Amino acid sequence: MSPGHDDAGARDIAVTGLGLLTPAGNGVAENWARVLDAEPTAATDPGLAGLLVDFSCRAADFDPVAHFGRRRAWRLDRYVQLALIAAAEAVHDSGLDPADWDGARVGVVLGNALGGTATFEQQVRTLDRQGAAAVSPMLVPMSAVNMVSGYAAMEFGALGPNLVTATACASASTAIGTARDLLRSGTCDVVITGGTEASLTPAVLSGFARMGALSRRCDDPAAASRPFDTDRDGFVAAEGAGMLVLERSADARARGARVRARLSGYGASADAHHATAPDPEGRGAERAIRTALRDAGVAPDEVDHVNAHGTSTPLNDLTEARVLKRVLGTRPVVTSSKGVTGHSLGAAGAIEAVLTVLALEQGTVPPTANLDSVDPAIEVDIVAKAPRALPIGVALSNSFGFGGQNAVLVFTAA
Repeated sequence: MSPGHDDAGARDIAVTGLGLLTPAGNGVAENWARVLDAEPTAATDPGLAGLLVDFSCRAADFDPVAHFGRRRAWRLDRYVQLALIAAAEAVHDSGLDPADWDGARVGVVLGNALGGTATFEQQVRTLDRQGAAAVSPMLVPMSAVNMVSGYAAMEFGALGPNLVTATACASASTAIGTARDLLRSGTCDVVITGGTEASLTPAVLSGFARMGALSRRCDDPAAASRPFDTDRDGFVAAEGAGMLVLERSADARARGARVRARLSGYGASADAHHATAPDPEGRGAERAIRTALRDAGVAPDEVDHVNAHGTSTPLNDLTEARVLKRVLGTRPVVTSSKGVTGHSLGAAGAIEAVLTVLALEQGTVPPTANLDSVDPAIEVDIVAKAPRALPIGVALSNSFGFGGQNAVLVFTAA
């Protein structure tokens, strides 16, 4: 691989590897099957017993000791564990071998919103109960937001640019867009990118509950995450990781790689409106969508599918739907995978980017789980009940975060 590339070739970015570890399954295949089945993952969570909201979407089948061994698992916060496993699947899927690549030309850009909150909360309890001398020397390296990219670099011998983007629930999409820029500029030849989150902890969930952001359906958790439904009342917090391997398409073709899709556009913006509520007119989201389409050279009427941010909150879903209709009309087929996976905060954009790539590949849009009655104020074509088959040439993946931070990705068929 060489740092010299013509402008046209440098702009065409290939997705060559995918990896997922979420409440919907371990690996891409398990996740895709469960999302197609619209089978929710939300359930009562013993770790949240006694809280205002006592359910979540947790990656229940994940055993860190089996993957890392007891000593290494103890030294890695869960948000890092999830990331490394999903990244390993993506690298393997790409057909690249870290033993053979030029590590100085390989970057890592990951999104994360909250860092190692499980470690931090545990060590605060230790400090309160046992004093400062009992606090773990691993507190900072286990809880700092940046460490997940650092550990990924160690895992895969990636010696190039290494960073974490933190734009709340848009973090992973921001990371993927930033990774794209490193490839377009010629700074890197390969970038491992995506997002991770594992913050299903008492303090974090209590904060979200007190904010009024979470669904209160404690008597029926499986039905709680219901994007775009008339009876939606808040999101369901989740954990997970989604990863992609990106390369310039010319490089991927030269090595005979399978190109799963192309990352053709990226747009970002700020609402500059409110700490937690979206701009009621959705102007920030609209700017991000229009910027991403312009970057991709795609007209609004060419978009076939949108994987919506679709959190299941009353304000977000209505605002996003109005923006989609205003910018794209009613032609695109829309879904939200959060009805199955819940909302994994800083990881959500990457998980949904992977699912968007799969929709492009398979020509299939998954249904939105728990969508029994579409809010009559929402006037876009949302898939419910069963998958919908259709040819997809252009697809959007939307991510909008607290603080008014927006990121939109445009994927096109390989």
